[in-house]
Amino acid sequence: MPKGVRLACDVGTVRIGVARSDFHGILAVPLDAVAAGDESFKMIALLVEEYDAVEVIVGLPLKMDGTEGTSADMARDWVTTLVGHVAIPIRFVDERLTTVQAQRGLHAAGRTIKNSRSAIDSASAVVLLQSVLDAAGSKSE
Repeated sequence: MPKGVRLACDVGTVRIGVARSDFHGILAVPLDAVAAGDESFKMIALLVEEYDAVEVIVGLPLKMDGTEGTSADMARDWVTTLVGHVAIPIRFVDERLTTVQAQRGLHAAGRTIKNSRSAIDSASAVVLLQSVLDAAGSKSE
């Protein structure tokens, strides 16, 4: 995987969870989630510019059997609009269980679901992005 910052987005109906990688593609860190809606595209475009990102990775929420449902349709529709706001590659990555992993991690850190709602979306984006970075790292070894 070429070097450069990558952004990951976990598309939800209320918020878009966002994470970024370091330049070397080793570590994913959370960014503040952005409100879903028309402004989310502008906010992601600003983050792409701010971090000089080389790619946006978007979670594709597949059902457990691997088929797509309404959440996947929503993510695809969101990306269709995002394409008009950024000039870098955008790709989908299967995000099954990222929210569960994020909730477990926050719970292990002593946070409840109630006091973590705003953090869960970006934590899910971190889990998604870190899995991509780890997979790319294992291929280069």
